[in-house]
Amino acid sequence: MASRGCAGPPPQRPPPPPPQAWVWPGKMLAVGALAGFWVLSLLTYGYLSWGQGLEEEEEGVLRAQAGERPEPSITASSQPHLIFILADDQGFRDVGYHGSEIKTPTLDKLAAEGVKLENYYVQPICTPSRSQFITGKYQIHTGLQHSIIRPTQPNCLPLDNATLPQKLKEVGYSTHMVGKWHLGFYRKECMPTKRGFDTFFGSLLGSGDYYTHYKCDSPGMCGYDLYENENAAWDYDNGIYSTQMYTQRVQQILASHDPKKPIFLYIAYQAVHSPLQAPGRYFEHYRSIININRRRYAAMLSCLDEAINNVTLALKTYGFYNNSIIIYSSDNGGQPTAGGSNWPLRGSKGTYWEGGIRAVCFVHSPLLKNKGTVCKELVHITDWYPTLISLAEGQIDEDIQLDGYDVWETISEGLRSPRVDILHNIDPIYTKAKNGSWAAGYGIWNTAIQSAIRVQHWKLLTGNPGYSDWVPPQSFSNLGPNRWHNERITLSTGKSVWLFNITADPYERVDLSNRYPGVVKQLLRRLSQFNKTAVPVRYPPKDPRSNPRLNGGVWGPWYKEENKKQKPRKSKAEKKQKKSKTKKKQPKAGSFPNCHSGLTHG
Repeated sequence: MASRGCAGPPPQRPPPPPPQAWVWPGKMLAVGALAGFWVLSLLTYGYLSWGQGLEEEEEGVLRAQAGERPEPSITASSQPHLIFILADDQGFRDVGYHGSEIKTPTLDKLAAEGVKLENYYVQPICTPSRSQFITGKYQIHTGLQHSIIRPTQPNCLPLDNATLPQKLKEVGYSTHMVGKWHLGFYRKECMPTKRGFDTFFGSLLGSGDYYTHYKCDSPGMCGYDLYENENAAWDYDNGIYSTQMYTQRVQQILASHDPKKPIFLYIAYQAVHSPLQAPGRYFEHYRSIININRRRYAAMLSCLDEAINNVTLALKTYGFYNNSIIIYSSDNGGQPTAGGSNWPLRGSKGTYWEGGIRAVCFVHSPLLKNKGTVCKELVHITDWYPTLISLAEGQIDEDIQLDGYDVWETISEGLRSPRVDILHNIDPIYTKAKNGSWAAGYGIWNTAIQSAIRVQHWKLLTGNPGYSDWVPPQSFSNLGPNRWHNERITLSTGKSVWLFNITADPYERVDLSNRYPGVVKQLLRRLSQFNKTAVPVRYPPKDPRSNPRLNGGVWGPWYKEENKKQKPRKSKAEKKQKKSKTKKKQPKAGSFPNCHSGLTHG
């Protein structure tokens, strides 16, 4: 099998040639030569990328074409192009500028030329971070406080929430999503194209095979998960690695869009979430990494880094870059058992320790006033909603109660953040801490409940915060993170409250809950105040109708609105007759096509 690169084979429809305004007077011959070489590279290398992996001479020519010449003179809208890139499960340490052994030259360069957000928070798992980004609201205000949206659940982001793309469309933006949705799909109304996106190309579930795009949620519950708008994208099932495939689609969108008109691109890569898969050539630099999961993870991240480079070059080539704002964020902390590293932070994905919720993030844009800086002000993923709407010259209805703040001046100009606290979450149905009680919470809060809150420098956790070890890089042996090398914490009997000064102790090594009971009480009261505004948890049981075997082998909407409509009451005899007819109509269980065997489970 041929080696796969991260920008992929050429799109089915090649991009239009550069407009005449791009031609430099007196240099027609040089441009012609470049154009000829570009076409040749499409045929030879089979992809629309000008990233790493090419020979130096060829790369230099293509960079001269894309990156080193001035952008075409375009009368840009005052509204900036908004590019939000969300990585999946990237650990806090897993970027070059945080000291990682994994090479991320693109991310390092973009961050160094922009603003690094070093006090930036997300949620500990996928669905919550994505829901808060797209609504600007905490989980307690959307009913998604608990876990993730499972493929078999009749659940999705509540339809009464105005989404970010919907607000941007109101002010003239073209809105496109590429990548992982994971905000529910049981009804057609829940699909991305019904929630504000003009186009959608990607997956609906939380994970799946990077090449086949299949996902098994459980034995007998397997299906295809790649969509083009509202239909299964069978035509794109060519065994293309998803990072490559998504980058190629982004290039197509930019090639066909008028840069004079504002665009919102939400690129939610599947990488570096498990299953750990990557094209072979990305392993070359990581043969020295003994642990196989870490090595695969490193290869995946290198491929992602190259993809970001190709997206950036496409923005420059097609005339978007000078009026664009690029935001890069991870959705949660890394998972050490799947190759990720959050060192020196405590904990991992799925926990409310810093390793689960403190994320890699930066903003890169020619529109920034203070470039090449580090922002240590408090910023949360909910803040992107009002920030981007404000940048787009949009309006937020006064009756909408947001939890996010407009932080553009904080990022661009270095001003103080309007945010002074973050409700990390309150999950009333998570497994209760055995030793938690109202008494331990001074009668203010039941500390058996899993919750976490940050107020200025202070962070309070109650209940069961999750796996709490520190996992140093040297612990990645050939058998996985070796817990004998971890700094393990045995939770004290009766412990259900923790207090840290995160500014002074970002690694959560010194619990101050006994030393400062007054601070504990203040934060417990704040938790109680937030809890009064919470809506009921939405976490319905599994619906057997979700089985892809009942939907042509595809994961997709299964709920029909007519199922809810009340029908006229019938007599008992009519009901019995109806029931017998229904039984006759039901097909046998074996009549549905089986899922592919031997699929990689996400």
